[in-house]
Amino acid sequence: MDKEKLYKLRSEATHVKPIVNVGKSGVTDQLIVELRKHIKERHLVKVKVLKSASYEDGIDAIAESLVEGTKATLIDVRGTSVVLYR
Repeated sequence: MDKEKLYKLRSEATHVKPIVNVGKSGVTDQLIVELRKHIKERHLVKVKVLKSASYEDGIDAIAESLVEGTKATLIDVRGTSVVLYR
């Protein structure tokens, strides 16, 4: 993906509200299925990682799990929010 499109998607993502929350169960199969549905409908999805989520490896590890599970492109990780695009 070229830089111009990436910048455009990042700016669009600032106005998108988080659709899915990752809770204390972490990244589960059910969460991946739900996230795939939302990505198919909207293409640009923001995911909120709650403080109760067990992420010893960090937010980047959760973001990678979401990318691998949904086969989407990681656009941005900011604070506890992850933005995905397909």
